[in-house]
Amino acid sequence: MSVIYVLLAVSIIVAVVFFVAFVIAIKKGQYDDSYTPSIRMLFEDEIVKEQPKKIRTTKKD
Repeated sequence: MSVIYVLLAVSIIVAVVFFVAFVIAIKKGQYDDSYTPSIRMLFEDEIVKEQPKKIRTTKKD
């Protein structure tokens, strides 16, 4: 039973370490994308497909 407590404590410590590393990477700008905005104008916009028109049916008596 004591092994479960040890594994639980170790897993929480590892999770906290990875979370702190992730927050530090975000604050330092690791995930900022500075390349895509400069080349975005080179790509054509996607073609917008028109929605198919609904056929209206009339009720005949």
